[in-house]
Amino acid sequence: MSVLAIARDIGSSHHSVLTVLGDHLQVVWGALVAIAIVVLLTPAVGGMARLLGVVDRPGGRRLNRSPIPRLGGLALFLGIFVPALAFLPFDRQTRGLLLGAAVAVTVGAVDDFRGLRWFEKLGGQVLAAAIPTWFGIWVDRFTFPLLGIHVLPAWAGVPLTILWIVAIMNMVNFLDGLDGLASGVAAIAGLTFAIIALSLAKTDAAIFSAIVFGACLGFLRHNFYPARIFMGDSGALLLGFVLAAISVQGLLKTAATVALFFPLLVLAVPIVDTTFVVVRRLKHGQKVFEGDQAHLHHRFLRRGFSQPRAAFTIWAWCLSLAAAALATRFVPFRESGVWHPWPTALAGGIAAIAVAISIYVVYVLEIVKIANPYQRKRQPDDPLRKSA
Repeated sequence: MSVLAIARDIGSSHHSVLTVLGDHLQVVWGALVAIAIVVLLTPAVGGMARLLGVVDRPGGRRLNRSPIPRLGGLALFLGIFVPALAFLPFDRQTRGLLLGAAVAVTVGAVDDFRGLRWFEKLGGQVLAAAIPTWFGIWVDRFTFPLLGIHVLPAWAGVPLTILWIVAIMNMVNFLDGLDGLASGVAAIAGLTFAIIALSLAKTDAAIFSAIVFGACLGFLRHNFYPARIFMGDSGALLLGFVLAAISVQGLLKTAATVALFFPLLVLAVPIVDTTFVVVRRLKHGQKVFEGDQAHLHHRFLRRGFSQPRAAFTIWAWCLSLAAAALATRFVPFRESGVWHPWPTALAGGIAAIAVAISIYVVYVLEIVKIANPYQRKRQPDDPLRKSA
């Protein structure tokens, strides 16, 4: 297959996405409305949080140097809820998504206000995750490479769906440790899900994904370093819920050849971060739900990265993995059981970039143990002044 043929094939894939997008401009309008709502409402939510005393104060494992209001998740919720009502059909699945999102943000907001014990918080997460399954959003089949389509009965698919949603909720919550980090990663995931969902003609999932992308982009206006507001648990649990639910509604329940890999690749960064932290805590006999500074972003800071540089590095990693997911979908490297050399080389090159960035992250955070001059310059009371 020639280079020109590859270009035509890729162009036709993108043309398909653009055709579906042209027929469903709600995808674009939903994202724009979400951006506008979150940009406009976030300062008001921040002011309300200050009045209520819901702020993150410096000290402990906190990185901020001054009190910062949280509860940014309320602005994110309104930025998702309003355009979803406007641009999505108010059918059974939409009601399940929005009701589950409302429960997720409520659980997080209560935790932001007064704190919840780990089992109370987990119970709220399970309740939020169970709601979409009641409204018909659960994995009833998935496609695995070489093994084909597998159909799941309700007794297996529903618990797996709840487990998946709860896991992603906690993973995004764990990732929310740097200014703009979680909202940036969620924005990348939302945009990638929207593109893949459009290619699968899953327009409702594409609209909802684009709305999440827009809400996160709008929140970054106030949340990037130096942050003027944090999303808090209300925002982290909300974003984890909607991303996990979208991946079930629009990606996993398809006949795409590698449908199982799409959400795993796009959400690989929070998955890797959480796995690393949980394994470390278990190894050292620590409680899994107790916070510490073992997360990947903390380790970047201990290597001398600034907060913006650490966030950009993790975003680049996430983008490379998202590009690998898109290449899997759009590059025709294998058709009708036949491998095509040039498309395979292109897909392999994109995968190689993702692998190279992943190796870089492992190299910086795991292998390099040399003394760090930035570490020595930190003040004795700096929460980052501790060994890796």
